[in-house]
Amino acid sequence: MTLTDSDLAPADAAGPLPVVAQVPQVNGIPVSGLLAEASTPRAVVVALHGGAVDSRYFDCPGHPEFSLLRTGQRLGYTMLALDRPGFRSSGPYADRLADPRRRVDLMYGAIDTLLGGSPRGAGVFLLAHSAGCELAVRMAAAGRGADLLGLELAGTGRQHQPVAHELLWGARREPSRRPPGVGELIWSPSRLYATDVLGGGSVSARGSALEVTALNEWAAREFLGLAPDIRIPVRYTLGEHERVWRNDPAEMAAVGALFTAAGRVVVNRQPNTGHNISLGRTAPAYHLSVLAFAEECLLARQAGDFSGPTLQFDGGAAAPER
Repeated sequence: MTLTDSDLAPADAAGPLPVVAQVPQVNGIPVSGLLAEASTPRAVVVALHGGAVDSRYFDCPGHPEFSLLRTGQRLGYTMLALDRPGFRSSGPYADRLADPRRRVDLMYGAIDTLLGGSPRGAGVFLLAHSAGCELAVRMAAAGRGADLLGLELAGTGRQHQPVAHELLWGARREPSRRPPGVGELIWSPSRLYATDVLGGGSVSARGSALEVTALNEWAAREFLGLAPDIRIPVRYTLGEHERVWRNDPAEMAAVGALFTAAGRVVVNRQPNTGHNISLGRTAPAYHLSVLAFAEECLLARQAGDFSGPTLQFDGGAAAPER
């Protein structure tokens, strides 16, 4: 299947539309999000936002050029950004979603309900940012995860930068509150963001205590335990100016090496990019690179294999052999 000009949506294609699904698989709990459909999709890309924002993170208000959803739709993909459990429509039901298996079921149920009988092309590719990676890894490691085309994880890791570690886990930390100074970390350096985007006011959203509980042992324990269960292609991205997670080539390659069962792992250090990778000035470049990886996963699925390197490092020193 070769991408041609006829596969591209017209310049005036409808943008993302707000959607809500009542998920019968999880007691009818509603899940909201944004959906941008392609009439004959090459595949479906499902995106999960990070903390303190909602699905609008992937359709930056006032900056359509930064929008993952609009870019993907133009290239012939159906794009679905979901509000994670505890955000927006599912917020009032957060106390029913403490079990991570219910959160996984909720997301898969929302995908099935919102897409319904619409075509999915080659299948579903999953993308997540920051705190959303916790849920995406669980989804990919679950039984249904083997059917996914591939997985993109951005803005996460297993070890924090020293300054971030002190802020998040130091003696002054209050477990139920976001520490002061985190905003500066995730929005630095400010030159990487448009003035009206800096700070994220246009995409901010109230989460819940569910977020704190879900992430408490994430990097130190559960990420390490779940990554080896993922059998689909994985790409792991951090910005060149990431201030929360260690982004040196050795540590990024070590994270990539956690995915021992994945047929292919790409480690990507995105130039001129900070933590909020889909809101910065380089968001269009990042989104095109994600969709290029999704396209590679699509073609590999059709061919039955992938002939490239098992572990590939983009944007830094060569990765060690696995």
